[in-house]
Amino acid sequence: MTEPIVDAAPALDFDLKSLPKVSLHDHLDGGLRPATIIELAEAVGHTLPSTDPVALGEWFRESADSGSLVRYLETFDHTIAVMQTKESLVRVAKEFVEDLADDGVIYGEVRWAPEQHLRKGLTLDEAVDAVQEGIEAGVEAVAATGRDIQVGQLITAMRHADRSQEIAELAVRHRENGAVGFDIAGAEDGFPPSRFKEAFTYLAENHFPATVHAGEAAGLDSIRSALLDGRALRLGHGVRIAEDISVEFEVDPENDGEEAVGMVTLGELAAWVRDRGIALEICPSSNLQTGAIAEFGDGIESHPIDMLYQLGFNVTVNTDNRLMSGVTLTNEFELLVETFDYDLDDLLELTLNAAEASFLSLDEKEALVEYINDAYANLAG
Repeated sequence: MTEPIVDAAPALDFDLKSLPKVSLHDHLDGGLRPATIIELAEAVGHTLPSTDPVALGEWFRESADSGSLVRYLETFDHTIAVMQTKESLVRVAKEFVEDLADDGVIYGEVRWAPEQHLRKGLTLDEAVDAVQEGIEAGVEAVAATGRDIQVGQLITAMRHADRSQEIAELAVRHRENGAVGFDIAGAEDGFPPSRFKEAFTYLAENHFPATVHAGEAAGLDSIRSALLDGRALRLGHGVRIAEDISVEFEVDPENDGEEAVGMVTLGELAAWVRDRGIALEICPSSNLQTGAIAEFGDGIESHPIDMLYQLGFNVTVNTDNRLMSGVTLTNEFELLVETFDYDLDDLLELTLNAAEASFLSLDEKEALVEYINDAYANLAG
C-alpha cells in the first residue's frame, strides 16, 4: 500500500531521564559494569584487555563500533567468562536491574542464554534460578529507594547450537519463576528460525510467547522465517524490514527544483508486519555499530527508524547491549530527539508501544500503560 511520509515534530528541551521507560531488548551479558567485570575476572583468573574501569569500558565500545556483527559478538567472550557461577550471575543480574531503574526503566525484559553459563558446573535450571535471585534482589534494592521496577527473563537459545528444544522446555518450566518469553540469538545469517521449528511449535503448544532476533544481520527471508517458523510476536531488531519499502523521489517545481519525498510503497511482508502491529525491537546505536543499517547509510540520520515510525510500524526503542554501545535508554531517546526532532508525544507513543508489546498479562499491561500516561501528563502539565 502507498502513503505519504509525515514530517517529524519539534525537538525537546528537558531531561529525558525522568521519563518512565520500558526496555524490551537488553542483553544481560551486554550490560555489565566495567568495574564488576574487573573484580569477577580477577577472582577467576580471566585476563582482560584492561583492568582500569574507564579504559575497559572504552575498549568494549571501540571493539563494538566496528560495523561488523561478528566482531561485535566477540566482545561477549569477556563478559560471559565472568558469569559462570551462581554468585556472579546473582550479582550481575542485581546490578543490571539497579542500572535500569537508575535510567528510569519501570519495566524491563532481560534476555540471556543459560546454555552459555555452565562452564563451572551450573545446570540450566540453577543458572535461571541464580539470575532470578539477582533480579529479585535488584527489585528489592530499588524498592528500598522508593522506586518500583518489574523485570522478566527472556530465556534465549543460541542459534549455532542444537539445544533449542531443551532451552524452550527450560523457559516453559520457569514460567512461574520469572521467565516471560523465549528468544533465539547469536549469528543470524545462516541460522534461520526454521532450524528450530520444533522448539517454536512446542512453545506455541504451551502458549509461551517468543520474540526472535531477525532483520539485523540477515534480511527479509530471516524476518519471514521468524514470523512463519518462529511464530514471533515481536522481531528482535527487525530494522531490515525497511528493505521491503520503496521510496520514490520527485522534483518539486515550487522548491527551486530540489528533490522532495513523494510516496512510499510497502511490500507484502512490510505491510503484514505493520498492519498486524508486530513490534520491532529497534536498537538505534547498536544497529549503526553492527552495520545492520548499512544499506540505508552510514550515519544515525540514515537509520530507517523514523520512516518506520512515521509509516505506523509498531516501533519500540531499545539499547541491545548497554556496555558495548556505551548507551542507556535515555541516551537512545536523546539521540532520536536530536536527530529526528521528536517531541513528548512521540516519546510517549514509543514507550506505550513497548508497554503494549511486552509479555505481561493484559491486566499488567493496562496498569503499566496507565502509569506511563499519568507520568507524561504530569510532566506536560
